[in-house]
Amino acid sequence: MSSSTQSIPENSADSADAADPELDGSPAGVHSTVTVGAPVDRVWQHLISARGTEALLGPGVTLGSKGESWHSTEGPHGVVRSYHPMEQVRVSWHADEDGPLSIVDLQLKPEGDGTRVDLYHEGEGIAQDGAGDKSRWDAALGRFAEALG
Repeated sequence: MSSSTQSIPENSADSADAADPELDGSPAGVHSTVTVGAPVDRVWQHLISARGTEALLGPGVTLGSKGESWHSTEGPHGVVRSYHPMEQVRVSWHADEDGPLSIVDLQLKPEGDGTRVDLYHEGEGIAQDGAGDKSRWDAALGRFAEALG
């Protein structure tokens, strides 16, 4: 398993990565990544399982189809915005009931004999504590990889 984290630049209307118009002009946030020694199909099944989803988003979370709500018993909640099997899940993220809108985008990509999991967190929800946000997602990807086995 390997991992890295980096800050990504601010979203703008000219940015190819600014896919969500609600986030235009907001702080783009962080990019965390982990590479695991398992094929994409196995990583996908783990991602959509209760164990994998809870490792990333928090206790009590289960993901449904696009448009369905999710809620962690620790407070974070949102809605599934995009769901592309074996490739990507994108959810809105509110750290708590009054938290601002942000987006968490998880992407799976084959890498050698394994899979790279890229996590992007974009939006106002991360501006309050950028360093804490990086730490949160690094830890979440670590839990995800560990739970995968």
